[in-house]
Amino acid sequence: MPVRKSKTRVSASVRVEQHIRHAIYTGVLKPRERIIEEDLAKQLECSRGPVREALLRLERDGLIVTVSRRGTFIRDISAESIEVVFSMRAKLEALCVRYLRQELTEEHEQTLRQALDHMRIAAARNDEERFLQADMELHQTIWRLSNREALYRNLTIVMNPYIFMVARIYSSRMPLQNRYLNHEEYVEMILTSPVSRVEKLVEEYFRKLFDGLGIQNLSPLMVPQNAARANSYGDFEA
Repeated sequence: MPVRKSKTRVSASVRVEQHIRHAIYTGVLKPRERIIEEDLAKQLECSRGPVREALLRLERDGLIVTVSRRGTFIRDISAESIEVVFSMRAKLEALCVRYLRQELTEEHEQTLRQALDHMRIAAARNDEERFLQADMELHQTIWRLSNREALYRNLTIVMNPYIFMVARIYSSRMPLQNRYLNHEEYVEMILTSPVSRVEKLVEEYFRKLFDGLGIQNLSPLMVPQNAARANSYGDFEA
């Protein structure tokens, strides 16, 4: 019986973690938004123990922050932090692309082009949400096809939530068709550029992407939607 109970507890904890991650990815939970353990436990029909376990892992991964005497919140991100995220992602994805090109097969190329086609269809339908999902699926395909578990895991678990937050806030500034064409050029670049240069070209691509967003000219990226949230969160910034 004790073993069976332990398995149930771990399963519930993982379920809570997946729920919160999905809520962040889909924009249901936004930066600076408070997470209340009791409410979450009721919603997911579990005890508060699994909720606490999940929150500890999410805090370890940098997705949430606990502020003394104020509560637990979805982490905010400053403009400076976004630049770091872009730089880290550029270097890690550039490595993925280099490994991908070194072991590129016709099947790999077809898989990438299929992922790109999903973006084309979403853009044609003007489906913002589906486009965002297809966007991340394309990049995750690149990470996976690099066949390097450490890179894939780091990008998927640590970097991906931040990438998704930034994409949701800034991507809407550009029409879907333009964003699709940018990705079409990106895929052609990573598939056809000389292997000796492709890693540097990917880093340059992300640097231009960051510069084009104009984030470095803004005040803190994510501003609370009301004074109550600001007062509960305090002056913390990632």
